[in-house]
Amino acid sequence: MAGIATAEACDSNAPLLASGDLRVLQPVFTIYGQSRMFSGPIVTLKVFEDNVLVRSMLESRGEGRVLVVDGAGSMRCALVGGNLGQLAQNNGWAGIVVNGCIRDVDEINACDIGVRALASHPMKSNKRGHGEKGVNVHIAGTLIRDGEWLYADSDGILVSKSELSV
Repeated sequence: MAGIATAEACDSNAPLLASGDLRVLQPVFTIYGQSRMFSGPIVTLKVFEDNVLVRSMLESRGEGRVLVVDGAGSMRCALVGGNLGQLAQNNGWAGIVVNGCIRDVDEINACDIGVRALASHPMKSNKRGHGEKGVNVHIAGTLIRDGEWLYADSDGILVSKSELSV
């Protein structure tokens, strides 16, 4: 379902936008990775300057899902780097959205996945294993629930309560 353009989805789903079943994230993310357009069911993580759970999740089969990582907007270290980008690609993840930073930008840009993050930062994260999986997160002015659907392209990012049809 990577073929749904976000602008078209907004234009054709006014009732869903009005009800809040379709939500638009604030335009705060930078685009990385080769997949400019991606979509899939959401898996949520909430971490702070610690990417152990991020690695653990990306080591599992992605099956076209999108990992949404709420890193609390930290600009002090990266939560995803080139190795994790490659891992995500190899394991079939459609994309990663990070409310925080990434690193190894050139390596991530070579991966055939979609990545959105606030910025890049050269420092790696801590490795304590703290965080939560499958919880509601609030990113870019939007509540995001595990199991909802995310649609991203060059125009922006949408979150939908259910899968959208063309």
